[in-house]
Amino acid sequence: MRIVAGMTTHALPGGTYRVADLELTRLGYGAMQLAGPGVFGPPKDRDAAIDVLRTAVELGIRHIDTADFYGPHVTNELIREALAPYPDDLHIVTKVGARRDEAGGWPHARTPSELRAQVHDNLRRLGLDVLDVVNLRVGGFDSPEPGSIAEQFAALAELREQGLIRHLGLSTVDAAQVAEAQAIAPVVCVQNYYNVAHRDDDELVDSLAAQGIAFVPYFPLGGFTPLQSATLREVAERLGATPNAVALAWLLRRSPNILLIPGTSSVAHLRENVAAAALELPTSAVEELAGLSGR
Repeated sequence: MRIVAGMTTHALPGGTYRVADLELTRLGYGAMQLAGPGVFGPPKDRDAAIDVLRTAVELGIRHIDTADFYGPHVTNELIREALAPYPDDLHIVTKVGARRDEAGGWPHARTPSELRAQVHDNLRRLGLDVLDVVNLRVGGFDSPEPGSIAEQFAALAELREQGLIRHLGLSTVDAAQVAEAQAIAPVVCVQNYYNVAHRDDDELVDSLAAQGIAFVPYFPLGGFTPLQSATLREVAERLGATPNAVALAWLLRRSPNILLIPGTSSVAHLRENVAAAALELPTSAVEELAGLSGR
């Protein structure tokens, strides 16, 4: 146990993963759900949202994922209010490439000028001089959109050269886009839709692991069919755990380069997610869950 920025914190089960020069806890926290319904507008209970963020740090989480278009602006403002001045070992990962329209939609915002403006917006609202990691969001809701990303990634690489960004990542991309980006500047992480039931990126996970690049699955608990959910529930009952904890634990077991960012607006749910990092899955359970894909 140690004291960081006035908070009592604990070592987090699940270990860490080095992303370039950053040591990230493999279990992180995704801040998207701190905004209002539909990730739009302020939270119903601002104090509760602040409490979730502070509890995440107290529990040992040192990897927070956000974006200035969540809200928009809401989650970044909450993070600054709750956690600034930031502990030296707390790393905030943000993303650019989208915006929110008046109807609550998520249109692309990926011209070089839009990307530069978003980086400066993230810096200002988070109260930072430099962003640890900026991910370029490319595809749609849950799948990549093929095509060149050279112009967009080069714009972010230029900001990296200027010292406004330490490291660059990608979100919702295919292997060809990863390779294209790597020819421009180093890629330290990839965020794609992936979980025990949706494993189209199995080959990409393994390829990135071999290169020392983190894979950060979003929607780690989403999109399960009734049959898949029933199997997950049965495994969880045998282990005396919750289905969510089992699904997260499977991802941590899947590959050492997988980092998790489950989101929640509830301290109780946050603690449940943290418990997943300490859950030991027997080999039989891992194999049974691996069979969920394709059902």
